[in-house]
Amino acid sequence: MSKNIESAKLRNFIIVWIGQFVSSLGSSMTSFATTIWAWEVTGEATSLTLVGFFYLLPTIFIAPISGVIVDRFNRKWLMIIGDAVAIGMTFVIFLLYLTNNLQIWHLYLQSAIVGSFNQLQRLAYSASVVLMIPKKHYSRASSMEFISGYGSEILAPSLAGFLYRIIGFAGISLIDIITFAVAISTVIWVHIPQPSFTETEQQNRPPILQELGFGWRYIQARKGLLALLFVSLLFWLPHDLGDALYSPMILARSGNNTLALGSLASAAGLGGVTGAIIITTWGGFKPRIKGVLLGMVGAGISKIFFGLSRTPLVWIPAQFCSSFNFPINGSSETAIWLAKVPPNLQGRVFATRSLFLQLVSAFAYLIAGPLADRIFEPAMKSENLSTSILARIFGTGTGAGMSIIYVLCALCMLIVGVCGYQFRILHNLEQSMPDGDS
Repeated sequence: MSKNIESAKLRNFIIVWIGQFVSSLGSSMTSFATTIWAWEVTGEATSLTLVGFFYLLPTIFIAPISGVIVDRFNRKWLMIIGDAVAIGMTFVIFLLYLTNNLQIWHLYLQSAIVGSFNQLQRLAYSASVVLMIPKKHYSRASSMEFISGYGSEILAPSLAGFLYRIIGFAGISLIDIITFAVAISTVIWVHIPQPSFTETEQQNRPPILQELGFGWRYIQARKGLLALLFVSLLFWLPHDLGDALYSPMILARSGNNTLALGSLASAAGLGGVTGAIIITTWGGFKPRIKGVLLGMVGAGISKIFFGLSRTPLVWIPAQFCSSFNFPINGSSETAIWLAKVPPNLQGRVFATRSLFLQLVSAFAYLIAGPLADRIFEPAMKSENLSTSILARIFGTGTGAGMSIIYVLCALCMLIVGVCGYQFRILHNLEQSMPDGDS
């Protein structure tokens, strides 16, 4: 009987996962098309990075309350509502484009609204995983999320690049709406478990406002999780700063070659899927913290080579190697959080973790554009001793300044991963802290 229950749970998880993969494919196509449209209209890195900033900004404010909501309300319906709002906003953008009224600020507003509800959707989904599968499959389930994300990156750029010239921005938006509908239907069809609470826990629940700081207090009291969060923040800050400039850098250095941008996105997807499949088949590192740090080091090294290059012949393999490392890092870290935090607390704790990650990411996206457009790009067009030395490494012209930022960020990522090996509290995290269900 227990095997039948386990099989049913795994089947439900896979069904929901398939829906998320289809939705991710549509969203990636729309993101690719939006990048091309915004770059064609503005020609500025700041315009592209602000789309990401406004996506993150509202999530910072709702992250604390979102954790309480996910732990108190039906997670299945929260997932459905998140996807439904995304459908509605994509349809609004679709209508604005058809009537020739679409402006860049509309994308900022759409990103803010969708980002707010996606915070609830993603949090409800991630907090449900631990209740849908056995503990022994945590790393595999986490790596499957990378298969979904990176798998869409293999297909989406080539499809979007091809379809953009045939059906345009509007057609790709319609495809995105359809994929969201598929995701909603899979969630409706399966059973999403809810965390169990004793009658005493239900009666003694404090008011929502008093629970807002619970996630931070929980992490702060567990030094291993606090150290893991701190190292992650140090890694993702330079990553997101460089990532914000990735598309404009490639478009600038390739002469707006959307085929090159699409090929690189596909290479990233292939690398990510390869890494995720290996982790899914193998099960991941033991202890998992090794995978967290090794992924950081590998990503940093790969991105250094990527930023130094000016040709797709190097970009493509470097991008493959870079993305290969993120499932190693991410699946290992996610498995640690899933194992160490009790299911009925994961909404609030994961929301706190998400809040800090979003803060550093929003800061990175906010400063990336101005750093490139107002400091590094103009500097590389001037003629002085320092820029002449840098020009021998990074070249000149549009995109050279963004390449410098990208390489500096990659160096920081590498340093964080290497230095992480020196923190004993990280290495002892899995041994010193009991699992959340024990």
